[in-house]
Amino acid sequence: MNKSSLYLKARFLCDPCRVFQRAKIAVRKTMSSKRNEGRPARAMILAAGRGERLRPLSDRLPKALMEVEGRALIEHLLTALSAAGVEEAVVNLSWLGGMVRARLGDGSGYGLRIRYSDEGDSALETGGGIARALPLLGEEPFWVVNADLRTDFPFALSNFRSGDLAWLMLVPNPAHHPAGDFRLRSGRVGNDRPRYTFAGVSVLAPELFRDATEERFGLAPLLRAAAHEGRVAGTLYEGYWADAGTVERLDAIRRRPPEG
Repeated sequence: MNKSSLYLKARFLCDPCRVFQRAKIAVRKTMSSKRNEGRPARAMILAAGRGERLRPLSDRLPKALMEVEGRALIEHLLTALSAAGVEEAVVNLSWLGGMVRARLGDGSGYGLRIRYSDEGDSALETGGGIARALPLLGEEPFWVVNADLRTDFPFALSNFRSGDLAWLMLVPNPAHHPAGDFRLRSGRVGNDRPRYTFAGVSVLAPELFRDATEERFGLAPLLRAAAHEGRVAGTLYEGYWADAGTVERLDAIRRRPPEG
């Protein structure tokens, strides 16, 4: 058999191997995509705020580290996010941020990886903080969760469709916020009335921040503009939810019977 024949035979035998390997890789990617469909793999937890309404408690301890049932509020959230399939969390830091970093470490104790976005001595507000962290969050939609809340929400995403810029978890209006924030009709969020309260849990697409130019800005104007465009989905959650925005509300959370 001449060299040309040997070359053709070797190529015939090896090409199917290459095709098979490529097919295996494609199948793995498809399976991974199916597993993560509707389940963002990244999350951002907003932990940079000063917690003015939690003073004097927040003078010595950042609000994310306020404890309920023996664990910090942010630790409960990290555990829940990990259980929902989140693999990486970004935590923004400012006031007493070193304490948050020391407590959470690399995230391995919660079943995920933690990366930090340090905003320095002055927090960048909600929108600015998320925009600063975008390089850490990737190109796919991601969870955004306030660090000072307690909930049994399972972090399951629904009715978020292609082209949407945001999905919001809404809750019945609590006594301290009777006017609400957004209307919800057939799974779509709008700005008219009647309104429910935005719970501080959302999924955001990076595109939401495409026109942001300021360093420090709020999130609400972006959400209202996107809702006006018909590009925001939402769900009314009627399970347990509470925010620890004041000393009184934190005490109420602590008085609630332990879960389970």
